[in-house]
Amino acid sequence: MPKLDICFSPELLPLYDLRGQVAVIVDILRASSTIVTALGEGVTHVFPVASLEECAAYGRQHGCLTAAERDGLPAPGFDLGNSPFGFLNADRPPHGRALSISTTNGTAALRRSLAAEAIVVGAFLNLGAVADFTRRQGRDVLVVCAGWKGQFCLEDTIFGGALAARLAPDFDVYGSDATLAALHLWQQGQADLSAYLLQSAHVRRLNSLEANQDFAFCLQIDAYAKVLPLWQNDRLVME
Repeated sequence: MPKLDICFSPELLPLYDLRGQVAVIVDILRASSTIVTALGEGVTHVFPVASLEECAAYGRQHGCLTAAERDGLPAPGFDLGNSPFGFLNADRPPHGRALSISTTNGTAALRRSLAAEAIVVGAFLNLGAVADFTRRQGRDVLVVCAGWKGQFCLEDTIFGGALAARLAPDFDVYGSDATLAALHLWQQGQADLSAYLLQSAHVRRLNSLEANQDFAFCLQIDAYAKVLPLWQNDRLVME
């Protein structure tokens, strides 16, 4: 039986051997939620990059939309910040455009996970698609929580618990204390996820930036149930 494990921060990745595994990259607030929304709303593919310089360069080279964020705020000089609502604006539909994106935590976590056999991006918005994909692969899974600047992040870990709950019949979700802890957090918070996460540091940080709308949007479960961003070569595409 394959195993599901959870890495609480990219800083802990050296403790894991990703070879042969499926890596699920999670940054609920907001990079993974934004990427899922972008592909769900018609973006053709996504270049997730670590630095602002790379993001701008991809925009110039590929003629794609650019989105960038640092410390929760849109980085100046880019088309968009790191909000799902940037792709829900009827005045600037993203259909048929590619996207280059760089964020404080999420895109860096992905770039540090490239040793995995397969890499997908997970959010509450596409929880079902992630569960279906990982179940089909039949491989060990590592949920890589983007966290906040290397530190533990409650909402990313709770996503890991939600995924564990869905995969429990087919995966070993009790062989890791990290997964067990995440599963317990999910069981405690799932009845009112929004109220539960309002206690978290990152949610309070976002709300202080008046991103309350993003918080509510990103907690919708399976709003994009058929969207699975899958890493291929140098980009994320729809699986």
